Amino acid sequence: MKKVIVFTTGGTIAMKYDEARGGLVPAVSGEDLAAAVPGLGSLARVEVREFSNVASCNMSPQKMFELSQQIESALADSEVAGAVITHGTDTLEETAYFLDLLHGSDKPVCVVGAMRGASDTSPDGPANIYCAVQTAASENARGKGVLVVLNNVIHAAGQVRKTHSANCATFESPWWGPLGYCDQDRVIFRRAPVGRQVFHPRALTARVDLIPAQTGLGPEYIDFALSRGCQGIVIEGYGRGNIPPALEDGIARAAAQGVAVVIATRAFAGRPYETYAYPGSVGDSKKHGAVRGGEASGAKTRLKLMIVLSERPELARDPAALEKVMDS
Repeated sequence: MKKVIVFTTGGTIAMKYDEARGGLVPAVSGEDLAAAVPGLGSLARVEVREFSNVASCNMSPQKMFELSQQIESALADSEVAGAVITHGTDTLEETAYFLDLLHGSDKPVCVVGAMRGASDTSPDGPANIYCAVQTAASENARGKGVLVVLNNVIHAAGQVRKTHSANCATFESPWWGPLGYCDQDRVIFRRAPVGRQVFHPRALTARVDLIPAQTGLGPEYIDFALSRGCQGIVIEGYGRGNIPPALEDGIARAAAQGVAVVIATRAFAGRPYETYAYPGSVGDSKKHGAVRGGEASGAKTRLKLMIVLSERPELARDPAALEKVMDS
């Protein structure tokens, strides 16, 4: 029987209601999570490793990096078929994407969470874990990178978004749709992710800040990021990536200091592009030293830029080369 390593990090999936505190709090161990899933042992030999037990708002890029190292080390074992990561849903899509950018093995890694706590009526955690282990043990999942598995649906880490604050069907892949789904007898895929990139930084060294475009915004947030010693800045623009014109002076100052500035879009699909030529357009931002990102959200673009600059810091002063990497 195949072996699957389950790394637990915490999140709603591992929480119960605490009357004294009036809400859900971390309360369930990794072993308890696995024990609460009927039939799990029929899918694979499951080994649980507790990485952490925190709400996902406590996750950080450094923790993601350390988790990635542990996952890749575990997958190097020839007996291990794949890995499952239990995670809170608030930042699940970010951790999944971060892990995907560092995942060079063809063995599947499945990130799973829950929208209902372990003590809630009809918790969705056990079924989600079952499907994640089923997927991680499936030969059909090999070579597809890091997958997000919830509500019986399988998504690519680079495309999935949390779209609702409470609904169990919150995770969707806008525009492109899911990769497949988990049925009772097997895992079914209808498409595969394309264009995955894998990086190999020795350490996570680059600080990157994210600034969402806001009507009437000036360059003050860019100047603050520069004062904090960042190596990169991601600006999440509107639509095609357009931003308030007052930000352009800040972009120019950042570029002059060798700080990489990448433009993302807050739209759920599509990519930034220099369609327009007015002040604040992507064309204007590129003239001031910024580069285009790709289809990833601002949050994901930040993590990608962090990884890229940690591996190749010289790209901060080579806009053409940096844009080729980021817009892929």
